[in-house]
Amino acid sequence: MDEKLTKGELWNKAAVAGLVLGAVSSAYMFITQYLSGLGPSVWIAGADLILWGIKLLLCVWLMMRFMKNFAAAYEGVDNSTTFRFGMLTALCSAFIFAAATLANVLLINPDLVSEQMEAAMKIYGSSLDSNTLDALDKAEGIIPQVMFFSNLIYCFLYGTVLSAILSRNIPPRDPFAGMRESENHE
Repeated sequence: MDEKLTKGELWNKAAVAGLVLGAVSSAYMFITQYLSGLGPSVWIAGADLILWGIKLLLCVWLMMRFMKNFAAAYEGVDNSTTFRFGMLTALCSAFIFAAATLANVLLINPDLVSEQMEAAMKIYGSSLDSNTLDALDKAEGIIPQVMFFSNLIYCFLYGTVLSAILSRNIPPRDPFAGMRESENHE
């Protein structure tokens, strides 16, 4: 425990951790998108499932590692401060991943939304009436924004719940702390 924690340092550490976590999730998105472009296959589906598991475990492990390093680096860090750090990390990570998703849909692979809509129309088009088809055509224009905000909210909530779970024991709680304080006062 070297330094006293300031609000700026809390945000800086959370931004760096969020950048790493957002990069991991974004890399997973691009890798699976590339694999799905190779065509349907049982091997690709299996690889996608394995990659998802690796991404999940890696993100949980990285969040725990960042939180432990944060708690060890500053004096006076308690569980609630660690939770705040994790929540800010989740917010930064959510912004990175949501921005990567938006860039993917708008710039990198602009045909992705229309391809997905066409695939859905092939499957469900015959069972939809003309009003529903018109509504889907109009909705296609706002899908990138919906994807951005839904990813932002989902990732933030997921990271906040993960932070709440992990911060309960980072730093480790001393169950005898109250007893030691009362012994010192006697």
